[in-house]
Amino acid sequence: MGRFLFVVPPVADHVLPTTAVGRELAARGHRVAWAGHPDAVADVLPADALLLPVDLAVPRAIRRAVAVRATRSLRGPSALRSRWEEVLLPLARSMVPGVRTAVDEFAPDVVVADQQALAGGAVAQLLRVPWATTTTTAAEQAHPLGTMPLVARWIRGLLLDLMIDVGVPDDEAVAVDPRFSPHLVLSFTAEALAGRRPAGALDCGAGAVRAGRHELVGPCLDEHAGETPFAWTWLDGRPLVVVATRRPGAGIEAVAGRVADRFLRLAVEALAGMDVQAVVVAPDAAALPDLPSNVIVTPEVPSSALLALAAAVVTHGDHATVGRGLGHGVPLVVVPLHDDQPVVAQQVVDAGAGVRVRHGGLDVGRLRRAVDSALFDPGLRAGAAKVRDALSRAGGPRRAADRIEELMRTTTFTASTPMAAARETV
Repeated sequence: MGRFLFVVPPVADHVLPTTAVGRELAARGHRVAWAGHPDAVADVLPADALLLPVDLAVPRAIRRAVAVRATRSLRGPSALRSRWEEVLLPLARSMVPGVRTAVDEFAPDVVVADQQALAGGAVAQLLRVPWATTTTTAAEQAHPLGTMPLVARWIRGLLLDLMIDVGVPDDEAVAVDPRFSPHLVLSFTAEALAGRRPAGALDCGAGAVRAGRHELVGPCLDEHAGETPFAWTWLDGRPLVVVATRRPGAGIEAVAGRVADRFLRLAVEALAGMDVQAVVVAPDAAALPDLPSNVIVTPEVPSSALLALAAAVVTHGDHATVGRGLGHGVPLVVVPLHDDQPVVAQQVVDAGAGVRVRHGGLDVGRLRRAVDSALFDPGLRAGAAKVRDALSRAGGPRRAADRIEELMRTTTFTASTPMAAARETV
């Protein structure tokens, strides 16, 4: 049996898919562990998960940078520069020592590193451990920097510096991008949303790098989290609309309170004038006073069971909500805020599975019209059903686990003496 180490960033949406894949691998008899920040990911992982801490906590400077970024109106290159300089690169550098310790202690056959956990790929490359990349959204598939070659080149330079600083030999650092494993890239999406990028050479802005086999395995959503109570008798048969932002309180990239509150207040006001029922998933009902009779607010919901009954979903475009909603064939209204959300929103529109509303011009009328389209446009419902079928065929956790097992069997693993010794004791 094998040993697999998932390296995850402190972002819930990026951790959740790995729990489903990890469960599948464990059910096949393998040893599975996660390397991450306990204060940000422990509540997202299964209760019995083996978590190897990369640090005591997410560094304060990174938490502060994320909070500040969420309140600033950055767009385009400015937003990318802020994200890389203030969050992703500092996070990667802070995680390197802890990831290296986790690899030394757990002695994995394969490291599975999230695309935002850059330290995972860099350390695995240094230590000659076969590694796979996981990507939670279809954003990178769309090559969003294709129209910004200078920005792409600048990011590639940052990553080259990271790899060299970690200790990866120069010739390897030039040829390997820690965002894209040269062995295997697993994307938790499907071609119906993402399109297909061929394996082989990949232009990441500063010359071609090696990109491994690219597998689109569909959403890998952990359905073993237990049944969340819900007032099912409240539903009366009218069309159900679910409004959901990023999972509250989990990880470091929750939607900023001020931005989320405004969005949710507008959503409630828009839905109040419609012949629907709405469930708003929000951490604090007190922030939404004087609710109309057709709207309820709750911090948690039984997502799959509720979405199976939903007629439309309103979201910012986070991975979990988009995957669950389209996984049930529910048309989406996407109001993207930042990072990869605009790319995901456009892919939903291009797939004919939803409507995009720009946050900058958001008002009650526009949101109400968008929800009305999601509810009653037969073309959107047909598009959402087509994506649902494609996501279902993609294979999910079983296919992801198959590919990770293949990587273990087919890629040479040269163990260092300390790692070989660790294997005997862990």
